[in-house]
Amino acid sequence: MNRIVTIQDISSLGKCSLTVALPLISAMGVECAVLPTAVLSTHTAFDGFTFRDLTEDLQKTADHWKSQQIHFDAIYTGYLGSIEQVDIVKNFLDTFGDRGAIAIVDPCMADNGNLYKGFSMDFVGQMAELCGKANIITPNLTEAHFLLNLPYKNSDYDEDYIKDIVVRLANLGSRKVILKGIEFTEDQKSVKGTKEKIGILCYDSLSEKFSWYFHKKMPQNFHGTGDIFASVLTGGIMRGLPLENAATLAADFVAQSIKTTLSHPDYNWYGVDFETCIPYLIKRLNLENL
Repeated sequence: MNRIVTIQDISSLGKCSLTVALPLISAMGVECAVLPTAVLSTHTAFDGFTFRDLTEDLQKTADHWKSQQIHFDAIYTGYLGSIEQVDIVKNFLDTFGDRGAIAIVDPCMADNGNLYKGFSMDFVGQMAELCGKANIITPNLTEAHFLLNLPYKNSDYDEDYIKDIVVRLANLGSRKVILKGIEFTEDQKSVKGTKEKIGILCYDSLSEKFSWYFHKKMPQNFHGTGDIFASVLTGGIMRGLPLENAATLAADFVAQSIKTTLSHPDYNWYGVDFETCIPYLIKRLNLENL
């Protein structure tokens, strides 16, 4: 069984970060160790949440694992709360990536054209350096623009522009890029058949291959779906799926989770019903592995 470690916060209530990564990756048949960066009572969309910073524990945990000669097949990072934490994670990749561990970085720092509260352009610069040490990165469109220091475009772009974005992201140092949250309008030059849909573009800089995937846009957004996408992607890669297959599985699982959530008249506003959809995930994964 492959073993990974995921480095991100625990939002104790809210269905995001480690509370989705651990169950999903485990359900996919991959051992999942965790390195919590902080503990929150809820995710940050709630009012009055508590926050316990665990920065001081990160290096101590890493040192203990090193003393025990622990090996990881993949290192998957999510939300990191400070430049200091990014620096620690960069060192972690150097220490535990020396035996071929795949580094997957989800640069959770922005959405809808804006950085998350508390982040600065100095943080963005450090996150770009972390992305440069990864094998695979999974930014959304907002994060991509910040990483490249480009003015944000939420709709005024075409296929060639998006391709240029992923090539530039790969030039930061990561071989493979998955760009999320791509939408084309009627007056844009776009991939055939993608109107009124949302999707991803996978790019492998070694083969220079582009792979698009779109599905119908769901009528509502939910917190934590980016974490779900990255977690399923990581699990799929650890189960031997090619990048585009793992990304397609992750995108479909997110869409299925949102669809299932909206089918409940009393659904929770703070996160999706991914738990009910785990059998769907396992069935799809088994079919992919045939």
